[in-house]
Amino acid sequence: MKRGYKKLLIFEIILFFVLIINSFVTDLLSSTKMIFFLLIILINFHFFFGFERDRHRYTKDIIMEELIFLSIFFLLYYLSGIYFGFAKIDNYYTLNSITTIIIPIVITIIIKEYLRYQMLIKSEGNKCLIILTTVLFIFLDISNAIKINLNHSFYDKFILMAITILPTISLNICCSYISYKTGYQPLIFLRLIIELFMYLLPFVPNPNQYLYSIIWLLVPIFLLYRIYLFYQKDKDEEILRNYHRRKIKNLIFPSIIVLCLIYITSGYFKFFSLAIASGSMSPIINKGDVVIVEKMENFDQIETGDVVVYKYNDILIVHRLIKKIKADDHYYFYTKGDANEDMDNYLITEEMIIGIVKMKIPYIGLPTVWINENKR
Repeated sequence: MKRGYKKLLIFEIILFFVLIINSFVTDLLSSTKMIFFLLIILINFHFFFGFERDRHRYTKDIIMEELIFLSIFFLLYYLSGIYFGFAKIDNYYTLNSITTIIIPIVITIIIKEYLRYQMLIKSEGNKCLIILTTVLFIFLDISNAIKINLNHSFYDKFILMAITILPTISLNICCSYISYKTGYQPLIFLRLIIELFMYLLPFVPNPNQYLYSIIWLLVPIFLLYRIYLFYQKDKDEEILRNYHRRKIKNLIFPSIIVLCLIYITSGYFKFFSLAIASGSMSPIINKGDVVIVEKMENFDQIETGDVVVYKYNDILIVHRLIKKIKADDHYYFYTKGDANEDMDNYLITEEMIIGIVKMKIPYIGLPTVWINENKR
């Protein structure tokens, strides 16, 4: 083994030792301390090994490949929220959140991925060192998570394995390949998007824990395969430019369609959609129709004869308003399904009202109704 390889091997083993202490002995590296720890590593690495310049030729092309891949993935991912539902994200656009969460994540990613690149370049293609570097960065990502879950139950440890460790292994294998082949810039771009989207967007799809784990286990694998195929093809600069332009243009229209679908199905905006699961409003609104609902806060605007959506026993009900009374500055509502003989036998309060049906789209909700009926 070359002397440079031995120095790099010793350097990485020392880092492993520190991370093992952090995970199993004492909590050395909180999220804030991790930044200073990475800076110290970077400074020492430069002192012992120096830095190599990034001279990769296809950096911009790989960033474009990542952008196209991630655009397609997020369109499909958010489209899946129509079935799985959406979870609202806390507001991270506050000074405290930006300074304590978002900025530390950005700084950590930049330092970490630049350091990964320098270590991989210094390995000069030595497979053992490349594998060791990848394992080191996997451990760097999960070190604090291991510490948090060390004394928890077996179930919590299993969830840690499924949701954190396996996707982290997959992501770091992909990252090491991209870093070695294309440099640190595409990698920083990739990780900033993957790790920040859940803080910057108002809501995210809400699959169960196991499906979430599978999704984020497979995404880096598919991206890795896409980048691998990129390097197997003959490169022509003009062909690449035209390919990327054409691909982005082809994404614009379906992106608009999907964003509109997400807008009306998420439930976090003024208008949302709802699939009708019963025939209580036939023949005006039938089972399998989708209604577009306008959320309502001004109850003066609700009139007798409107079709309203309200929540009763955690179930959304779409019935027609037949009577509205006001007492003690509060409105009370009486409703009835058009196909029902009797009105609903309970009083509906302002807190139960969600909104008013503004339009319907016939039958397109049948697949959703069928899926939900077969889940029970």
